[in-house]
Amino acid sequence: MTMMFLIAAHEEAWPVAAGGSQSIAHALASLLRAHGGTIETSRPVNHLDELPKADVVLFDTSPRDLARIAADALPERYLRRLKRYRYGPGAFKLDWALSEPIPWAHPEVHDASTVHLGGSFDEIAASERAMFNGEHSDNPYVLLVQQSNLDPSRAPAGQSAGYAYCHVPAGSTVDMTERMEAQIERFAPGFRDTILARNTTTAPDFAAYNRNNIGGAVTGGVTDMWQLFTRPVARLDPYSTPNPALFICSASTPPGGGVHGMCGAHAARSALRRLKR
Repeated sequence: MTMMFLIAAHEEAWPVAAGGSQSIAHALASLLRAHGGTIETSRPVNHLDELPKADVVLFDTSPRDLARIAADALPERYLRRLKRYRYGPGAFKLDWALSEPIPWAHPEVHDASTVHLGGSFDEIAASERAMFNGEHSDNPYVLLVQQSNLDPSRAPAGQSAGYAYCHVPAGSTVDMTERMEAQIERFAPGFRDTILARNTTTAPDFAAYNRNNIGGAVTGGVTDMWQLFTRPVARLDPYSTPNPALFICSASTPPGGGVHGMCGAHAARSALRRLKR
C-alpha cells in the first residue's frame, strides 16, 4: 500500500465518512436495492452449486477462496497460480475513546484526518523490514486516524475518538499496545493521559472477522513491485478468469486495498464486456 500512496503522490487529505465507515456500506446497499438487487448474509458458500443460476458471478473473496469454491470450474494451472498468491503481513489495531483531541506537539497535525507516525525514513524502513522478517518492531510505523476531529458526531462534545494500526507478521498474537502508544506519545506528549478506554484487534481477530483477511492482512495481499501488477495472477484482464462466467473483484485485484471501490468497478466493467459478447 505504501507504494500505491507514493505513486499517487498522496496529495489530497484522506476523507472521513460522516457517521462512521458503516455509512458507506449502508449507502452502497441502498443503491443496490434501488436497482432491484438483494443482499443475503450469514450464508457461507462452499461450492458454485450453492449459488443461484446467473450469467456471471463476481467473487469478492481472496484468491484462496475463489480457488476453493470454484475448483471444479477452473483449470488446474490457474488454480495453482491462485494458490501461490502472497497475503503478506497482518495488522494490529487500537481504537480509543479519548477525553480530548490528541495533544500533538505540532498543532497543525490536529487538522489531518490520517497521520503516519514513524520518525525518520530509516526508522520506518526498519519497522517494515522487521515485520516481513517475522519480527515485531519496538518502534512500529503507526497509521493513525483522528476521525472525530472532522466528524464531531463520532464523540461527545469536548471528547475525541481515534484508531491506529501497525503491521505485524501474519497471524501474530503479540499485543502491540504499549509500543504503539509509546510511538504516539513521542509525537504527542500527554497522549496516554487522554485515554478513557481502548479496544484491541489482533491479526487473528481480523482473520476471524473477515475470511479475506488471511493472517490478518487487511489490504488484500502483498503490494510489492511484482504483485502490484499481477493481482491475483499475471493476466491481461486480472478481474476475469479462464471461466467466462467467473470474475474476481476483491482487494486482491488492482489497485489493491483501500476504501475506493475501484476493484469492484473495474471487475463490473469486465463482466459487462463479457456479457455483451
